[in-house]
Amino acid sequence: MAGTGNSELVGLVTGDPEKGRVLAERHGLAHVWPYERYAEMLASPDIDAVYLALPNEMHLAYAVPALEAGLHLLLEKPMALSEDECRRIEAAAAASGSRLMIAYRLHFEPATLEAIRVVRSGEIGDPRLFTSAFSQHVAETNHRARQGFWAGPVADMGPYPINAARNLFGAEPTEVWAVGAMNPDMPFEFDDTVSVTMRFPGQRLAQFTVSYGANSASSYQLLGTKGSVQVEPGFGFGVPLRLHVTRGDAKEEREFPETDQFGGELSYFSDCVISGRQPEPDGEEGRLDVRVVAAIERALATGQPQHLEPVDRTRRPGLDQVMTLSPVKPPEMFHAAAPSEG
Repeated sequence: MAGTGNSELVGLVTGDPEKGRVLAERHGLAHVWPYERYAEMLASPDIDAVYLALPNEMHLAYAVPALEAGLHLLLEKPMALSEDECRRIEAAAAASGSRLMIAYRLHFEPATLEAIRVVRSGEIGDPRLFTSAFSQHVAETNHRARQGFWAGPVADMGPYPINAARNLFGAEPTEVWAVGAMNPDMPFEFDDTVSVTMRFPGQRLAQFTVSYGANSASSYQLLGTKGSVQVEPGFGFGVPLRLHVTRGDAKEEREFPETDQFGGELSYFSDCVISGRQPEPDGEEGRLDVRVVAAIERALATGQPQHLEPVDRTRRPGLDQVMTLSPVKPPEMFHAAAPSEG
């Protein structure tokens, strides 16, 4: 946040008093609130906006009060646990006039937006098939391992390939299939690995696999009738992203310098608040991904493909959203750990 030029961190809400004390000292914060005083934080005249990065099942309960208090909200993905919850959050934003943005950091990342431009330009012909693999090891002690499907790999990691496919095709899926696998040697109470197929208008297909129990991978590829686009790593941060474009027999590879993806999305969000613009990754964008995640859950439960009503979304990310903030050194973690570390 310090590198955005238009945002200032003024307070934290935490259930860990020691974390609050250390981080307040580190960042010079005047305010640290426990969750029991969340309403007090919302009433503070020092607060303009909230960045909400709680576990998924807590989004609705903390998002709606923030919006009802007239605060702007940057909300992590997935937006909520159902389309109904998403609509309730959207309604709260509409009623208050507050800006609501879903934290799709890759909507501001140069390689991602260039891949979308290449596809839109027709350089690879008619886009036909999207494929992706996204996996990581998640520790048994991590909260993601103990909260069911909506904290599992589909809800946690699935929004990345779902969102990439939707915006590369520039369309919304109409049918979803899914198959899952549960490794008995792993601690999860849900499918730790799930493969999904989505049908898009024009008989286009998207296939992706997400996993909590496989070696780290993060890439996607879109095949067209005249060429292809591949981004690897596709969904990572803290590293340069590489774009591979094939046009017939001609191949091009570009490495995009690492950017501060989190600072970029924060800067864009704050600019929307300051200028009064509606963010592009808005509540509808978050809800359309949740719609697919919910369909995957039903497909896994029933073993049947799930049909989705046609939707026409007109807003899509574009090159005018590119943010190139210089990368920052990650701060030292305090009372926190990466997913694979518990």
